Amino acid sequence: MIEIIQPTQFKTVPWKNGQGETIEMAINPGGSLDHFDWRLSMASVVEDGVFSSFTGYTRNLILIDGDGINLQHNDNKIDRLTQLLDLATFDGGNKTVGNLHTNEITDFNVIVQTSAFNTKVSCQKSVNNYLLETSALCFIYSLFKDATLTLNHSQEVITLPAQHLVKIIDLPNNFASLSGEHLIVVYLTHCS
Repeated sequence: MIEIIQPTQFKTVPWKNGQGETIEMAINPGGSLDHFDWRLSMASVVEDGVFSSFTGYTRNLILIDGDGINLQHNDNKIDRLTQLLDLATFDGGNKTVGNLHTNEITDFNVIVQTSAFNTKVSCQKSVNNYLLETSALCFIYSLFKDATLTLNHSQEVITLPAQHLVKIIDLPNNFASLSGEHLIVVYLTHCS
């Protein structure tokens, strides 16, 4: 039920638009760059430019390193990511242009097929005994330091190594509590 995916298991794949590379951390079984239900990845953005189009998908983008980026969608709405763990959620089919504030940034991406999954992303600068929510899939990523997961029924404590991706399948209510700093928690639930 709980799987810790090591950085050595991450894959480097080209961006859909060919302008860079993404570190693919996890993707649904059988998923590919052209068709997937959900995918978690990290990417460095080194210059201003147009983001790959993912029509039919919802994108969640979190700043995890660097001075920041503005994301302008369809020449209109702008998301300004300036602080570590700032989050933007947007339609993958938008024409999205990224403008760096100063130097390159690294972002953490959660992309899901809009018709298949609802996504909730919770970015936590510091938490102690944060109760995980019920979900079909839960992912946890700690930027800098190891975090801990306490299983509520047994009080067993599992160490979640920094920069590893933790995957929990069919997370029931009141199952576990999370403690740590600079954490990204992703909940995926099936659309009804």
